[in-house]
Parts: sequence; structure tokens; C-alpha cells
Amino acid sequence: MKTVVLATSNKGKIAEFKELLKDFELEVKGLDEYPEIGEIPEPGETFLENAIIKAQTVANITGFIAVADDSGLEVDALDGRPGVYSARYSGEDATPAKNNSKLLDELKGVEEAKRTARFVCVMVAATPDNIRIQSRGDWDGRIAFELSGDEGFGYDPLFFDPELGCVAAKMTRETKNSRSHRGKALRALMAQWPEFQKKVHG
Repeated sequence: MKTVVLATSNKGKIAEFKELLKDFELEVKGLDEYPEIGEIPEPGETFLENAIIKAQTVANITGFIAVADDSGLEVDALDGRPGVYSARYSGEDATPAKNNSKLLDELKGVEEAKRTARFVCVMVAATPDNIRIQSRGDWDGRIAFELSGDEGFGYDPLFFDPELGCVAAKMTRETKNSRSHRGKALRALMAQWPEFQKKVHG
């Protein structure tokens, strides 16, 4: 059983990843099993830069293949914000509730047609020998006028999927994985996995 370490302690993300990776016969661990690693700085200006930093750092420390994603919400009416700052949008003491509240405040008075947005996820798998693959997934939608639903995490209570007619926080995990930016990025990464494994094992 190959071990893959996910460069996150976020229980929601770990659960999503495990679900998405269940067909690959991989033992999936999260950073909660490596408390000595601590918080990894994310100084990058793009999702890709941050994903590479996290994946390579975790691979180097653990000696296993590491998979990291950097993801966030891009809102067209806010010129792409919060983007790479999605998790800390409302400041250093940011929480999902504060972030959602700030987003609603910033979009006050913006009509429905102009509340278009997308979740973006860039994913990187890295080995301790600096062999890497990368992928990207986008999930298009718009920002609702109020919070609803209790599934998911982060901006899910505000992210409305027009095709399904509901916010992400009202979707089952299976439905969300089939639609989400992270699901798309991971499936694109897994499509490269056999070739990646060949490179890794020479």
C-alpha cells in the first residue's frame, strides 16, 4: 500500500480527498498525523506557487509522496478577490463565518447576474526527489444573497451552483465531489498518476 500525505489538517478536505482517492489503493494520511510539521507558510502570489511550496515541504519532511492543493474563491465583481487570500479574507483571525460575512458586505447592492464567481483548485503531487505533477479544476457559480445549508465548509453556504439550483452547503458529499473544483483537479491529477508512478520508480 503506497502512502500519500495530504498537506492539510482540514478534516473536511481530508474526508473529501479520501473519498476521491478510494479507488487508487493508497494509504491517505493528513498533517494531523504529523503535528511536528506545524503550519506551512503560504507566501505565494498564485494558487500554483502555494501548492508547490506545501507539497514539496511535506514530501521533504515525511519522505512520502505529498499532495497539496491551494484553492480559493474568485468573485468577478471583486476583481477576482478573495483569490489566494480566501482562507484569511477577513484578517489574521479569520473564520469561515467572518469571511462569509465580509463577502456579503462587499457584494451589497450587486445584482444577481453580476455575482458570478468560481472556486479554483490547483493541485500538486511531489516526491522527496522533486518530481512533480500538477492540475487545476474550476467550479463556476455565483454568490447567493444569504447563507444556507449545513454541509461542506468555507464559502459553501454562499456558493450557488446554477445547474443544480442549490448552494454547495446543501449538496451531499458525492454530488459535491462530482461538481467541485477539488474533485476536478484531483481527477485530472489522478489521470497523470500512472505516468507519475513510472517516473518515481524509474
